[in-house]
Amino acid sequence: MELQSALTLFGSFGLLMAVGVPIAFAIGIATVVTFMLFMTFNQSVYITAQQMASGLDSFTLLAIPFFILAGNIMNRGGIALRLIEFAKVLGGRLPGSLAHCNVLANMMFGSISGSAVASAAAVGGVMAPLQKKEGYAPSYSAAVNIASCPTGLLIPPSTTFIVYSLITNGTSIAALFVAGYVPGILMGLGIMTVAGIIAKKRGYPVAPRPSLDEVVRKTADAILPLGLIFIVMGGIIGGVFTATEASAAAVVYTLFLALVWYREIKISDLPGIILESAVTTSIVLLMIGCSIAMSKVMAFADIPYTISDILLGLSDNPIVLLLVINLALLVVGTFMDMTPALLIFTPIFLPVVAGLGMDPVHFGVVMTFNLCIGICTPPVGSALFVGCSVAKVSIGDVLKPLLPFYGVLIAMLLLVTFVPELSLALPRLLLGY
Repeated sequence: MELQSALTLFGSFGLLMAVGVPIAFAIGIATVVTFMLFMTFNQSVYITAQQMASGLDSFTLLAIPFFILAGNIMNRGGIALRLIEFAKVLGGRLPGSLAHCNVLANMMFGSISGSAVASAAAVGGVMAPLQKKEGYAPSYSAAVNIASCPTGLLIPPSTTFIVYSLITNGTSIAALFVAGYVPGILMGLGIMTVAGIIAKKRGYPVAPRPSLDEVVRKTADAILPLGLIFIVMGGIIGGVFTATEASAAAVVYTLFLALVWYREIKISDLPGIILESAVTTSIVLLMIGCSIAMSKVMAFADIPYTISDILLGLSDNPIVLLLVINLALLVVGTFMDMTPALLIFTPIFLPVVAGLGMDPVHFGVVMTFNLCIGICTPPVGSALFVGCSVAKVSIGDVLKPLLPFYGVLIAMLLLVTFVPELSLALPRLLLGY
């Protein structure tokens, strides 16, 4: 019965995706169809709706709309420009300096906004014309921007880790947030290394040395935006507030910066920003609700444990199993968005890695890192589409320049997978995890 349930669930889901049904509806319909193996149609619909509603009834999930709102306020409030100017100071003397600025700006803005797509649009929209003016190939500029925009999904605060905590029944959000720092920085440094090698070979220019006055001014401009990270993470690590309360504090702080300090937005702009945030939140939460229902039908049919038994039957070597899981997630990431992939496959793979003795915080970082690569890859990578759009290049033109970046991202993924201390050292040091 487990095999029949798995074939029904994933077969109907794959078929619906293939004919163009939106992913949230494909997940929901596949869940109802699978429940019908055990009960009537009316009961299946009722239980699916009930699981969606109860799954979304979570205090932890309140952090998602708040962080989305904070990110939209920052995107409209001039924060990205100030971080880009600061990134120019940090990366200005390296070969292909504007490419390094792009990576550093994505790391900073992405971590603050919590959105790879927003980072690709905001940072790429500013950097692409500057790089073109300096003689950079547009496809190279787009590749750097696309590969680096997901770094902010690892560097906290990250809504992805909040979703993972919900799925795994309360894995510490604070530990997940802190665990993401080193892998996120490694991801950025890996991209910068490849970008620097390519820039050196192509003879891309190095920016002139900035004056001391310029360094001081641009650093001062970036202090307040970067202060959000210290407020959110300092408050969580210090036990001042929870991740959900930190998200509300982030909204208050960004409103102060955008409305009062920088005056980049007006009160009259707020309804539009709130509406945009509400639409984005509704899309995310619909996917989460449907994915939670799918997780329930998988548990009801014992699908995760069946797959776990199959994987554990393949080999008892932890290295082989982790390679198989990473390969499966890399394939999944090419055709599925990050949030539903996390919600569907965490319950499947978590029992396997738990059997190997892998820490759930470490696995959360590995899954997130893996799926970050997926949003940069065709055919459905959201960061890939946005990055190409803002750089005004086709997907076909940017795929070849992206190949070396895919290579270094996979190398960094394997490093994070097989060296647990890269993820767990900071949570143990700062939180006593």
